[in-house]
Order: sequence, then C-alpha cells, then structure tokens
Amino acid sequence: ATIDIQVPIPALIGNVTAGIVEDPEEIRSLLVAQVTGMVRWRESVEFMAANGIDTIVELGAGKVLTGMAKRINRDLTGMAVGTPDEIEAFLKTL
Repeated sequence: ATIDIQVPIPALIGNVTAGIVEDPEEIRSLLVAQVTGMVRWRESVEFMAANGIDTIVELGAGKVLTGMAKRINRDLTGMAVGTPDEIEAFLKTL
C-alpha cells in the first residue's frame, strides 16, 4: 500500500539529514533511511535550537529522546506524550 505524503506544515526536520525536508518523495526515502541506517540526532537537535525551536514534544511511549535532547541543549523545554490522555491534555495547551 502506498501512503500519500504531503508537503509538511510546519517544515519537517529529517534526523537523517539534520536539516529541513519538504519534498514528499525525499521524506519517503528518508523514512526508510532512518529505520535502516544511522540518524543524526545530535545535529538535528542542534539545528532545531539554532533555528529558534525551544520546545520539543516526544510522541510515543517513553522519554528517551526528550532526555537526550535536553542533554544536548539544556535550554530546550521538552515533554513526552505517550497515552491518549496525555495527548488530549497536551492538545488543550496549544
């Protein structure tokens, strides 16, 4: 089955490239690359911070990426949202 990937709004930061990715076909190939190869998490977090992102939200079970991001850049605010109740509570803060 194919999945229709649209141009993301806001822009997507690819953790394989550690940069902005907007082309749907590039997103598709990078999704495969991030599952099968190495990612550039440190560089991705540094890129986000250098471009004005000060808050990150980790979706899914656990808080591993949030913790890693905070160790990379202590100025980042981070939260992990893993359950339906947590997602609902988070959405109310937007």
